[in-house]
Amino acid sequence: MGLRAIIVAIPPLTPKRLERNMASVNKVIVLGNLGRDPEVRYTPNGNAVCNLRIATTRNWKSKDSGEKMEETEWHSVVLYDRQAEIAGEYLKKGRPVYIEGRLKTRKWTDKEGVEKYTTEIVADSMQLLGGREGGGGGGGNAEDEGGGGGGYSERGAPQQQRSAPAARPVPQAAAKPAPKSSTGFDNMDDDIPF
Repeated sequence: MGLRAIIVAIPPLTPKRLERNMASVNKVIVLGNLGRDPEVRYTPNGNAVCNLRIATTRNWKSKDSGEKMEETEWHSVVLYDRQAEIAGEYLKKGRPVYIEGRLKTRKWTDKEGVEKYTTEIVADSMQLLGGREGGGGGGGNAEDEGGGGGGYSERGAPQQQRSAPAARPVPQAAAKPAPKSSTGFDNMDDDIPF
């Protein structure tokens, strides 16, 4: 299964606009495969914390030799509370997952007393990908058939599915049109080849 890059259109920040708005963005989107099973632990006051290692792979053809090249990058992700519990229950090594979050660097001391720094992705939302056989699916109960991807935000509330539709058809009356945005990108038919 090849994973594709996600393209996000962000208006250019000119120095004048940046100075006027003092804008800053700390946003990370990762779509990759788990390198090992999730590690779930609990804080002394009972809050769940889950650590994931996610691999993303970039493929390209060398301009010099024409040879196919591949580069894998590993990402450390941390999830909290209900998201952590869901990840621990439904994710397994090799399964695909979509994460949105922010970068955070923390300082810690190792066993020898040496201070170290770790930069990781703190997940705001998680989308389980693939069916139950393929590993995702956490949005339904044991009687649901099929898989689909159930997504969970930081508060643990199910998000609208963004993957393939579930086995049951959704009634047309339940579908709501997306709100119009002021960005000028609301009526873009997808000409993107993925």
